[in-house]
Amino acid sequence: MPRPVRATLDLAALRHNLSRVRQYAPHSGVWAVVKANAYGHGLRHVWHALSGCDGFALIEPEAAVLLREEGWTGPVLLLEGFFDGADLALIDRYRLTTTVHSEYQLSMLEQATPDQPINVYLKINSGMNRLGFPPHHADPVYRRLRDMPAVGEITLMTHFANADNPHGIDAQFQVFRQATADIPGPRSLANSAATLWHPQSHFQWVRPGIILYGASPSGRAADIATTGLQPVMSLTSEIIAVQEMRPGDAIGYGSRYRAERPLRVGIVACGYGDGYPRHAPSGTPVWVAGERTGLLGAVSMDMLAIDLTALPGADIGTPVELWGKHLPVDEVAQAAGTLGYELLCALAPRVAVETV
Repeated sequence: MPRPVRATLDLAALRHNLSRVRQYAPHSGVWAVVKANAYGHGLRHVWHALSGCDGFALIEPEAAVLLREEGWTGPVLLLEGFFDGADLALIDRYRLTTTVHSEYQLSMLEQATPDQPINVYLKINSGMNRLGFPPHHADPVYRRLRDMPAVGEITLMTHFANADNPHGIDAQFQVFRQATADIPGPRSLANSAATLWHPQSHFQWVRPGIILYGASPSGRAADIATTGLQPVMSLTSEIIAVQEMRPGDAIGYGSRYRAERPLRVGIVACGYGDGYPRHAPSGTPVWVAGERTGLLGAVSMDMLAIDLTALPGADIGTPVELWGKHLPVDEVAQAAGTLGYELLCALAPRVAVETV
């Protein structure tokens, strides 16, 4: 019999979230971002539920190939582009769209002889300062790409660093518009946060990621409470032991937690080996038997402890939700000092996954 910890993926919620994105950006094409194995959800598990999108965007060339082999015939965008000249043969073979953000990629494209021109996304660094050409290079780089026989359609793109703030895109948006004012063609600027909160940035394509999976781009669950987005992943397990603790008793590695009063403690079959954050402190919320309770002590590789003192009906075999429908992943992440992105992406391969 397998361990009771499992991740349940609600594919109807995924389809619903895509429909909500379309309501927020009704005049834009939608790149469904599925990098990092669909934010930990499993690309094979979820891509069919997202097939109503206009294209898939990701980082990993092997994931792009998987989509093609699974039967997706629409656009696929490599968000970091290619890393070696040999990758262009794969891009050509599988008809992928590639981001171009650096001089070395331009040089490789100039030497390429694909069977068909390759569509590219020209990335402008408007202030994120990770990838992209400086704004004053936008026009000459565009003209250089336009003159390459290997290049087909050119789309202009940038990425926002602070789109979860009310005026967080203003400076970058202005830089991008000035740099590209004389360049024709489609644009793609909006990430998840800009899709929700900055409609002026939508243009021809939006690139939602975390919101497709029902989590908040700001890391605060309250910020998406009125959006209609629904959580896709629920991480659940069961209580596998119960301990009665007296004042002064310690629990877990390092004896990080000592009881100040009599406690009833449940041991749950889930730990950092499953993807639960090891650094989550005592008090991190957990959902048990229809009620919230809290984590106690250090998270182990395979187990964690929770307070059952106020839950007399909870016992061995009682279901536990670590995050999901009743407990937003962003709340757990905030308590642990991280983001929902990280928790979702950290789901361990040993956790059984089921779709509903």
